[in-house]
Amino acid sequence: MLTKFYLYNTLSKTVEEFIPHDEKEVRMYTCGPTVYHFAHIGNLRSYIMEDVLEKALNFNGYHVNRVMNITDVGHLSSDADTGEDKMLKGAKREHKSVMEIAKFYTHSFFADCEKLNIAIPKTVEPATNCIDDFIKVVSALIEKGYAYISGENVYFDTSKVKNYYSLTGHSSDDLKIGVRDDVDEDTNKRNKADFVLWFTKSKFEDQQLKWNSPWGVGYPGWHIECSCISMKHLGEYLDIHCGGVDNIFPHHTNEIAQSEAYLGHPWCRYWFHVQHLNDKAGKMSKSKGDFLTVSLLEKKGYNPLVYRLFCLQSHYRKPLEFSYDALDNVASQYSRLKSRISALNREGAVDETVIDSYRLDFMKALADDLNTSMAVTKIYDVLKADITDAEKYRLIEEFEKVLSLGLLDEETSDVDEELESYINEKIAERLEAKKNRDYATADAIRNELAEKGIILKDTKDGTTWEKA
Repeated sequence: MLTKFYLYNTLSKTVEEFIPHDEKEVRMYTCGPTVYHFAHIGNLRSYIMEDVLEKALNFNGYHVNRVMNITDVGHLSSDADTGEDKMLKGAKREHKSVMEIAKFYTHSFFADCEKLNIAIPKTVEPATNCIDDFIKVVSALIEKGYAYISGENVYFDTSKVKNYYSLTGHSSDDLKIGVRDDVDEDTNKRNKADFVLWFTKSKFEDQQLKWNSPWGVGYPGWHIECSCISMKHLGEYLDIHCGGVDNIFPHHTNEIAQSEAYLGHPWCRYWFHVQHLNDKAGKMSKSKGDFLTVSLLEKKGYNPLVYRLFCLQSHYRKPLEFSYDALDNVASQYSRLKSRISALNREGAVDETVIDSYRLDFMKALADDLNTSMAVTKIYDVLKADITDAEKYRLIEEFEKVLSLGLLDEETSDVDEELESYINEKIAERLEAKKNRDYATADAIRNELAEKGIILKDTKDGTTWEKA
């Protein structure tokens, strides 16, 4: 190992030294997407930070085995086990079958991951592949006395768990905290915190995906999916469970309750949660209607990796506010950074002691509760350092194994020299027009270039352009 690794653990509410259950392998689980719509960039912030965590652990010398689920059934429109299935909602919206919706949006999610340099986990398992696993665990929970049948649904009895709220730190009187929708009373429940393990046809007659079970024809609750998929691929002991802060309650709280009731011992050591991405109106959400996607950023002329850098410059445990002005500043920074790196002379001597020293310094930043902002700063430290260009390039190659910002990618341009000269002349004309307060001419130049597929971006460092 390069250095000791420290992470904030939501379960203990402290920054702890990370010590995996088995030093040979880190078992890491990521809550995957509910594939009923496109992922918005707020969703993708979590996946970016989880990707960096996995790569940082690997960089530090661990071997990470990461598993992610795909929720293609069972996630309701409310976290309180109420409302319609999100997958069915998507199918109705687009007049397609649930599986057509799942296939399309799973593909879209992975396409977004590729654009953002998010590595796909070693194992990705759709919930619909694991029905027998869900039935097995639910049956065992009934036999152990942790679950009961009521109104033809199967519920987990939270009163049987001593520390049900250990992850959140709140009490039963604060049930609504952390839930995206109000909790409607379910008269089938013995306790208001109880949650559904299996829904039957008695509740959703129009459900497209249904399976036979000992309790009737129906489908699994959302929470049971992650527990079963994790145990199927990673065994009885989990090192790190990841997700957004909105997963803490009730989803991850319920995962702990049902997993430990089934296993009979502590399940997951470390809980890693990423804060929300907000805009001026608050937390980004698909329920608001229009929402920001990677494709929309591309249409506006942004390289998706600029958004990745935008995320890495903030700590994962701090809410991050999105604005186009802020993204423009990062885009300008990204462009300058790539230019400086591309100008490095890659040939020449490399002192391995120099590489080792800076590599350790970079790792220490990441090992300090995944301080990605400081890790990005190490790139600038290297570029300013009194070392050879070859050593600088080699170090940035090392840093890119974790940051994955595409800083070494060769730029490709389909703009010939004549057009580039024309664009620069027009930018100069526009600048002169703005100095003379001739804003009509300045706008006309912008529009003229836009018609040619050239998008101008005004930043504090000047005007840049990109192909649309």
